[in-house]
Amino acid sequence: MLTFWRITTLALADSVNPCAIAVLTMILMALLIQSPDKRKKVLWGGLAFVSAVYIGYLFYGIIIIQFFRLFAEFLRENSIYVFKGLAILAMLIGALNIRDFFYYKKGNFGTEMPISMRPKVKKLIQNITSPTGAFIIGFIVTLFLLPCTIGPYIVASGLLSELGTLGALPWLLYYNILFVIPMLAIAGIVYFGFKKVDEISGWKERNIRNLHLIAGLLLFFVGVALLMGWI
Repeated sequence: MLTFWRITTLALADSVNPCAIAVLTMILMALLIQSPDKRKKVLWGGLAFVSAVYIGYLFYGIIIIQFFRLFAEFLRENSIYVFKGLAILAMLIGALNIRDFFYYKKGNFGTEMPISMRPKVKKLIQNITSPTGAFIIGFIVTLFLLPCTIGPYIVASGLLSELGTLGALPWLLYYNILFVIPMLAIAGIVYFGFKKVDEISGWKERNIRNLHLIAGLLLFFVGVALLMGWI
């Protein structure tokens, strides 16, 4: 149950990250421009992108856990310090997100994709013409998303590393399901015509400070709870 609450809270905090939502809306827009009358193509493109993100982040999670496992003996001998270090990391990332609620700036360190990367991502996305392209580009784009989404994932992977790769795998699968749920919801909303892509993009821009605040509070709470031994 402790692992469940830790991983759930970290994943929920990661899932409201504006970066992934922004990239998905750009991909849906690119597909709509190419095929304005083919909503199924847009749906499959959105699902392909989400699948690429899911697989990519699962792969990164395994790599992070393997990194922690390389230092397994050190971690066992200093587990209390490593645990507190992960708690402080969660609090720090949470504090950076809370900062963005009060002093938001595009490309802020630790919470958003750097400004220098954005033109490259847009250029990649403009080349998407099919669901297959959305999957391939989506897998590449996950690398650009790492600076703004990897923090909570490092904390989660560090906590899971003590379970070993096989023991941690079900939790990584669960974490990433929660991570992509908002993106799946957006793809469904656009497909069924409840909202247009530009409306969702506008909603994200209007609420970007609130999204950072929600993520920040969740992460800060996890950090405090880990540090105090509540979860």
